[in-house]
Amino acid sequence: MTVRTAILGYGRSGSTLHADPLEKLKDEFRVVAVCDIERDAREKAANRFNCAIYRDYREMLKTEELDLVVIVTRSNQHCRMTCDCLRSGVNVLVTKPWGINAEEAGQMIAVARESGRMLLPWLPARWGCDLMRLRELVNSGIIGKVFMVRRREFSFGIRSDWQTQKRHGGGYLLNWGPHIIDQAMQLVGEEIKSVHGLLRQVINPGDVEDVFFATLTTTSGIILSCEFTIAIDQLPNWVIQGDRGTIFAKEKSVEIHQTDLPAHMDPTKYSNRPEIKIIREEFDGDHRYGDPFVIYPKISRAISGKIAYPVTVDSALKLTRVLDAVRLSSKKNRVINL
Repeated sequence: MTVRTAILGYGRSGSTLHADPLEKLKDEFRVVAVCDIERDAREKAANRFNCAIYRDYREMLKTEELDLVVIVTRSNQHCRMTCDCLRSGVNVLVTKPWGINAEEAGQMIAVARESGRMLLPWLPARWGCDLMRLRELVNSGIIGKVFMVRRREFSFGIRSDWQTQKRHGGGYLLNWGPHIIDQAMQLVGEEIKSVHGLLRQVINPGDVEDVFFATLTTTSGIILSCEFTIAIDQLPNWVIQGDRGTIFAKEKSVEIHQTDLPAHMDPTKYSNRPEIKIIREEFDGDHRYGDPFVIYPKISRAISGKIAYPVTVDSALKLTRVLDAVRLSSKKNRVINL
């Protein structure tokens, strides 16, 4: 089955992150239409794919016979466009954040169930080379029982696009939270019990945050500390702390500091410090936020009914509820219990 596909939103991400695998995987996908409000984007898409082009996606839905619409537009447009596509009988892949909040996510899930079409949340960082290897290391028990995970990204980059505007669903919590907060949650694989968040606007223009800090506590008591902040990126992107060691990861480099506590403590010593063994390695691959050329074949197989799409709507909804709680916690200046 070749999936007849339309791209809705042919901007920076739509024309690269999604269009590139759709173009290369010719046996699995055929781009039959592209919709964008900008004439230049439409002309580039027409030249690239020799496809129909539209300015109004509703006209596209009426005209084209489609299996899948890939929605890569402003965040505040995702819910309405997704619901319209689903009601037209078309499966939808919607980029992150799939909805501004849990209310929008719930609306999309309800329409998907009513229509019988597939709703596919795009959370590519779940395929990140760092997450997959770190999960293997944690599950191996090399650092013992994990009690804290720190996940961070840093930048001094200044944006001036729609991501700086609240009315468009901008802000770094919705932009980066589906990457770094979700990765920390996926690593430990436990329900989140409570959330504390802090949002700040530091250097970007507009009216939304460009910095966020989130502290999540799981049902077993594991602490997840996630942040996007304004800084030169010298600190590790990951610090995973266990009762038998610590894992540090920066870009592609990984250091595993592993130890075994002594069986007997010397009561005459102030501190019984064990010997530390350090293991160094590198992540296999360059795609810390997922390789779309790996993900898109899974989308094709899911559309054709061969597999279940790995990102369930229930897991995406849990993430959205956590992001809502981070924002509410910052506004109320208190811990939010889920």
